Amino acid sequence: MRASQPALLAAGRVIAELRDQMVAQWADWLGDRITTAPTIPRPLVEREFRILLDVISEMVGPLRREVAAVWLRACEHYGRMASTRGLAAGEVVEELQFLRELLIRHLAPVITAMRARQSMAVMLRLNRVIDKGVAVAVVGYTDALVATLFAQNGVPPADSEYEAGDVDRQLDTLEHKLDTIIKRRQR
Repeated sequence: MRASQPALLAAGRVIAELRDQMVAQWADWLGDRITTAPTIPRPLVEREFRILLDVISEMVGPLRREVAAVWLRACEHYGRMASTRGLAAGEVVEELQFLRELLIRHLAPVITAMRARQSMAVMLRLNRVIDKGVAVAVVGYTDALVATLFAQNGVPPADSEYEAGDVDRQLDTLEHKLDTIIKRRQR
């Protein structure tokens, strides 16, 4: 079952248009968990949410193959940041399940207006993308956790090795890669 190009473009357009609203709602759903680690400010986590939504809006469109690598890197980074934020592995999964719910809720008007076959294809694609993102985020989380434990001979450090400048540069790189792919396609 394949979604038509217009159906995919409609879904991607809705995600892009409602991105800021979804980021705010996602952050509100997380509540205090978003700032579990006082060293990681809420705006940084929200920036990561925006990047995930920007990438997923392209993952349902014609650039899905080109941005797949960016999606995986963004999800891995999300998992690593979740480890720094002090989350448990299940919380990483839960936070990305919130993303799934947000997408379903906000895409419902567009999806219900489509033919049943088209709407099912779009939802299946989104679910596959989210599922793969969850798996990669958990791997990123686990890698970060293991690296921290090995660096300290099995003893977690008293303070995390968070460096705001490094995280900003990593997020800048993800944004730049996505922008490069989009601009290349528009030529």
